[in-house]
Amino acid sequence: MAAMGLDAKPLQVAHAYQMVSAELEARILDGRLRPGEQLPGEVEMASLFGVNRSTIREGIRKLETEGLVRRASPRKLVVSIPRSRDLATRSSRALRLLEVTFDELWTTAIATEPLAAELAARNADAEDIARLDANHARLTAATASAEAGAPDAGGEIVALDTQFHSLVAAAGKNRALMLAREPVGFLLYSGMEALVPRLPQAPGRQVDAHAGMIEAIRAGDPARAGDWMRKHIRDFRRGYEMAGLPMDVPIAPLVPGGARPGAEPKA
Repeated sequence: MAAMGLDAKPLQVAHAYQMVSAELEARILDGRLRPGEQLPGEVEMASLFGVNRSTIREGIRKLETEGLVRRASPRKLVVSIPRSRDLATRSSRALRLLEVTFDELWTTAIATEPLAAELAARNADAEDIARLDANHARLTAATASAEAGAPDAGGEIVALDTQFHSLVAAAGKNRALMLAREPVGFLLYSGMEALVPRLPQAPGRQVDAHAGMIEAIRAGDPARAGDWMRKHIRDFRRGYEMAGLPMDVPIAPLVPGGARPGAEPKA
């Protein structure tokens, strides 16, 4: 007779390739395997772990997908650091699965984005400013195209806006903040594509706000940069309200045309 409180529950045993992947990941995360360090070949690792080569191959494939190893050549595997864009994209997918709402994303952004702008004003270098200027020039051109009725301008505006906020965060030189805010930004700013057809003046206001932020960053004025960003994020919410878009439903269904969070603008 089974003891009270103990129900039948079949145990799930991990596949060997998952155990290989987990062991290598643990060694990478605790520093025993360092970025740039070459991994042994499949034959040697198979001997080390007591498994066959196909098991090693599957475990390595999983680590490659997660960005923890990369192929420097067909036969050379090295430890790598996942790109922030890859990490953020995976986090954005998780946020979609959780069905986060515009309101949840916006509440997070109003805290993180002004901080990113303030840090950018303190730490941006000439290359950061040049990237922001180039982005703004393209946003201005895309906005003019949208006002002229170009059918695909909305998607370009969304991509450039998302890129702008990533560039501001990168200029702040705080990697923890960059990783924390990026997935939220990917989803939140994708909502701009739903906004543009309903509120044609929105891209123009965006151009003005970005210009104000860039000038504050160029001048090294954290307070002004933060104020511009705060105003910009609040204006985005007001635009949503004016357009009659719901704040309390998952944001993903609001994006028409399959806009992808984090999509790069066209070259």
